[in-house]
Amino acid sequence: MIMLALIVVGIIAAVVFLWKLDSDLTLAWSLRFGKSAESLSGKVVWVTGSSSGIGEALAHEFAKAGCKLVLSARREELLKSVKQKCLELSRGKLQDSDILVLRLDLLQYETHAEATEQVMKYFKRIDILVNNAGRSQRSLIVDTPLEVDRQVIDLDLLAPISVTKAVLPHMIKQGQGHITCTSSVAGKLGAPGSGIYSSAKHGLQGFFDTLRIELATWNIGVTMACPGPVYSEALLHAFTDKPGKTLGITMGEDWGRMTAARCAQLMVVATANELHEAWISPNPELFYCYLFQYMPF
Repeated sequence: MIMLALIVVGIIAAVVFLWKLDSDLTLAWSLRFGKSAESLSGKVVWVTGSSSGIGEALAHEFAKAGCKLVLSARREELLKSVKQKCLELSRGKLQDSDILVLRLDLLQYETHAEATEQVMKYFKRIDILVNNAGRSQRSLIVDTPLEVDRQVIDLDLLAPISVTKAVLPHMIKQGQGHITCTSSVAGKLGAPGSGIYSSAKHGLQGFFDTLRIELATWNIGVTMACPGPVYSEALLHAFTDKPGKTLGITMGEDWGRMTAARCAQLMVVATANELHEAWISPNPELFYCYLFQYMPF
């Protein structure tokens, strides 16, 4: 009886522990026992979509670690503010010249090669590319016109592919590099009400999982970060069922979402440890990832 009671208590303790996690077990282990963010110190990191949300938080985390930064987005004025904050958070590890602000519209594919050359001219290398920029989407598939579908695919799937293809030749020449992509839990399982967004994220998973295999010869790794619900401006700017119309919803503090800062911290650790994939979310979304991964039905 005592042994049975101990087993039951152990099972309950394990369930409680797992339920409190906000990442998959591999990432949780890396956070505790793996390489820290500081192991990336001195590396040149390019973060797209770094003017707000997860991208801004990522810039902060990489700055704390002492990484040289390329901050790109359409809103240059916001990028300048992010740069100043990064300099403060670096606590003297970074100088003004260690952060390059680069205005970039990801939908202008023809500018990606030129932007990459600017970065190479400035830093002479790109060690880590973080494909973070994108927009969410909220509308039923049956209500969403093909024009909106195309806009989501153009920004959330084709744009990061285009930037990556511009950067790859330089990483190959260097003989090393790493690419981290902000995917989503919606890239692992269907998300009702976000059908085309989920499709774009599934596309990212397929493209970059394949790319990881093809790039192994050149010592270039790929990390797919899959966040669940995160506090950000995602719903404010989300695509809807009408072209040009955004959702316009501001998230409430009582929504129980992960903070962008915590999400970024976990993404940087996943990058430092070169994890192939990282699930970043509290439960129940984390549980759903395990359920759909290992018990498809």
